[in-house]
Amino acid sequence: MSHQLPDVQATSPDVTVGLSQVGVTGVDKLVKIAREDKRPIVLTAEFEVFVDLPGWRKGADMSRNMEVIDEILEDATREEAYGVEEVCGEAAERLLERHDYTSKAEVSMEAEFMRREQTPASDRETQHTVDIVASATATEEGTREEIGARVTGMTVCPCSQGMSTARAKDTLEELGVDEETITAFLDEVPQPGHSQRGHATLAVEASGDPSVDLNDIIDIARDSMSARIYNLAKRPDEDYMTYDAHADAKFVEDCVRALAEGVVEEFDHLADDAVITMSQSNDESIHQHNAHAERIVEMGTLREEIEN
Repeated sequence: MSHQLPDVQATSPDVTVGLSQVGVTGVDKLVKIAREDKRPIVLTAEFEVFVDLPGWRKGADMSRNMEVIDEILEDATREEAYGVEEVCGEAAERLLERHDYTSKAEVSMEAEFMRREQTPASDRETQHTVDIVASATATEEGTREEIGARVTGMTVCPCSQGMSTARAKDTLEELGVDEETITAFLDEVPQPGHSQRGHATLAVEASGDPSVDLNDIIDIARDSMSARIYNLAKRPDEDYMTYDAHADAKFVEDCVRALAEGVVEEFDHLADDAVITMSQSNDESIHQHNAHAERIVEMGTLREEIEN
């Protein structure tokens, strides 16, 4: 004799409090991103999927969430036709459609992306790793999609460099070097400052805008720090990176402002209400703590601030 299984998810909870996010994390999927006249990029992506839950409902149908995310990601893999943010957007829209009690659905993903490049001095071929971040939020008002990247680089502290420069100037004066030569030397040879590995994150609300290229986002983020770093580095490359970084010493705040400049220069066509997320975290070398700065701002406001 068969019997119908009870739908416990749809019953009322003991405590009728609504929840802003209920869902699943750590969902791994292979995603293929199509490229014009090239083989597709294959990514191993980790997804997070959330819906909001009203106070009158006990659960959020986890199996349904998994069914939708599997369905859309399998489609993306087969068709090779989606940007990563569009995968998130379509999944969020389908989640919203399938859950009649939900007013907001959120899908985000991260994936490791490898790019080929040449080393700066020895011109050897190498690769570097980037973390792609993408997300989408679907509501009755529409869907907002975001694409971004998290990259590593090198920064040098202007404060400690300034102290080194002052010491070098005093030493050269004591050795009888004339002022003009001292100035010329210090302009040509940047003095030491403590360095750190920096982590820049830049995300742009693209909402399907094809003119927002992930490679441009990556380049803006890498160039926001004192110097790019490379997986392979021969001695000429090490010398190049060290000089490059010390010639452009930056505080953590300077890096975020450099991100802002790069966004306005590269993506000036974006709508005023497009949201830009910028952050910089530095692993300090001479402190036990780390440094962090960030800004989340609409494009119109950022454009005004840069122009003024």
